[in-house]
Amino acid sequence: MSFLLNRLLSIALTLVLISMITFGVTNILPGDVAMMIMGTQSNPEALAGLRQSLGLNDPLVVQYGRWIAGMVTGDWGNSLIFKVPITELLGQKIRSSALVVVLSMAIALAAAVPLGVWAAVHRNRWQDTLSSSTALLGVSLPDFFWGIMMILLFARGLGWLPSSGVADPAVDFGAALRYALLPSLALGLGLMAHLTRMTRSTMVGILNQEFVRVARAKGLSERVVVRRYALANAIGPVMTIAGLQVGYLFGSIIVVETLFNYTGMGWLTYQALLNRDVPLIQATVFVIAAVVMLINLLVDLLYVLVDPRIQLE
Repeated sequence: MSFLLNRLLSIALTLVLISMITFGVTNILPGDVAMMIMGTQSNPEALAGLRQSLGLNDPLVVQYGRWIAGMVTGDWGNSLIFKVPITELLGQKIRSSALVVVLSMAIALAAAVPLGVWAAVHRNRWQDTLSSSTALLGVSLPDFFWGIMMILLFARGLGWLPSSGVADPAVDFGAALRYALLPSLALGLGLMAHLTRMTRSTMVGILNQEFVRVARAKGLSERVVVRRYALANAIGPVMTIAGLQVGYLFGSIIVVETLFNYTGMGWLTYQALLNRDVPLIQATVFVIAAVVMLINLLVDLLYVLVDPRIQLE
C-alpha cells in the first residue's frame, strides 16, 4: 500500500511539473489567441476587449492558477479550431488511440517474445543471426516507412483494409478494429524490434544461470527448462520494458495517425500544434502524460502478479 501511495504522489507531482512546463511553453509560442478566435481582420478594440475577457492580460501565475482550477473541476475550456468543449472532443479520440496502442503492443509482444526466445535458445547460430537481423531492420526503419508499406500492401495492393478513417470503438468495435489495424501494425513492427532484442538478451542471461543448469541436470526436457524456468523469469523484465515503451508509442502515434488520417489523440495533438490551439495543446499533452504514467504504474503492479518474489516497497 505504501508503494502505491508513493507512486500516486510521484505521479501527481510529475503531472504538476508537466502542467507548468506545458503552460509555460504554450505561452511563449508565436501568435495571439484572441486573433485566432476573431481572425486577422478584427477590430483592435474588439481584440483588446477579448484579451481582457479571456484574462490574457493577467500575470502568468494567475492564468496558470485559473487553468489548473479548470482542469481539476472538469472545465477544460473550448477548442479554438473545433469550437466544441475539449472534454467532449477528447472522449472519442482517447478511445481510438487507446485501441491503436493496445493493438500495437499486442502485435509487438506476440512476435517479439517467440523471436527473442528462439534467438536465445539458438544463440550464435543462423536462427540467432536471422532474428537479430530482423530486429535490426525494424529498429533502423522509421514508423512512417512501415505505415507507407502497410498502405501499399494491404490497402492499395490487396484491398483488405482501409488506408484512412476512424470509428469509435464504443459505437462500432468491428469497424474501429478494421481502421486501427494498419496504424497498429506500423507502430507494432518498430516496437517488436526493440522487444525482440530485449527478450533475447534477457533469456541469454537467464539460460546461463545456475538454476537452469540444475534443471537440465535433473533430466528435464529443453522445452520445459526454457518455458517453465527461463521464460517465466524473463517475462517480468520484458513487461517492464514494454510498459516504458508506451511513451514511445504515444510519441510515434502523432506521425502514424497523421499518415493514416486516423483522427485519434496523435492527430488531434498535431492539429492543435499546427493551428496554435493553446487550450487543446495543453489538454492533450497533459492527458497523454497522465495516461503514460498510469500505464507504467499498472505494469509495475502486474509485475508482482507475474513474479510473486518481487516485493514493492
